[in-house]
Amino acid sequence: MRRRSPKPSHACAERLIEVNVQNPETSGRSIRADWSAYATAYDLLSEHNPAYQELLQDFEAFLGTIETPRLIYDIGGGTGNYTEVAARTCPDSEIHLVEPDIGMNAAARAKLAQFDNVEYEAFALEDIGASGTADLLICVHALYAMPDPEQRLRDMRRLLRPGGWLYLIDLGRDMDVADWRSYLFSSLKREHGLTGALRVFWQGREIAKQNKTILKAQQEGTYWTHTAEEIATAVTAAGFEIHRREAVYRDYSDLLVCRAKP
Repeated sequence: MRRRSPKPSHACAERLIEVNVQNPETSGRSIRADWSAYATAYDLLSEHNPAYQELLQDFEAFLGTIETPRLIYDIGGGTGNYTEVAARTCPDSEIHLVEPDIGMNAAARAKLAQFDNVEYEAFALEDIGASGTADLLICVHALYAMPDPEQRLRDMRRLLRPGGWLYLIDLGRDMDVADWRSYLFSSLKREHGLTGALRVFWQGREIAKQNKTILKAQQEGTYWTHTAEEIATAVTAAGFEIHRREAVYRDYSDLLVCRAKP
């Protein structure tokens, strides 16, 4: 008779969802996340991440406080979650999702197929030729992974008309993978039980792998880490006036709502 395996304990479950990452072949190259691989499971865990959902709710509430933007850019828009909020909330706006990664861009196109006010740009921020026309720029958890973030902030200012809005959230502190794993697993377990939590984590195991790579890139200096004061200084130097700023995403990230100075 086959013995039935015992139910895993919480500690055992934590070990089951640990995903080991081999050190990449750097050969002098910088460590960087594989964003196309990240895209395969990004939305799965984002949907179950209360901290992420709070950010989406904040963005939607922000849109309700400003005049409807005519032209919106979502810079490093990933799989299109913020573009989706903008497209649904501002159906008459022209929205450009700017995402150079092929996998992320494809995921966004599939998700947002119902919206006819979204255009997809598969190139980097610095390659956008427009200048001084946008009413709103969205940039969420993308700036830190861009080369020369201070210059990229100046590129954002270049795209905006005077008085245009920048809704910026950036990962500033080291990605503590164990902390996030414990937080997400506890949340999932409350919502779906132990078996359901394990199932979601197994399906989203690529996220743990890529988050470890993000941490390595932060530690080696490839990805930008900053304090709240450091990013505020950089934003101001780029030509923005900060209207609101706060630590978000369990204090790993900084939220800054800004306007472009004349």
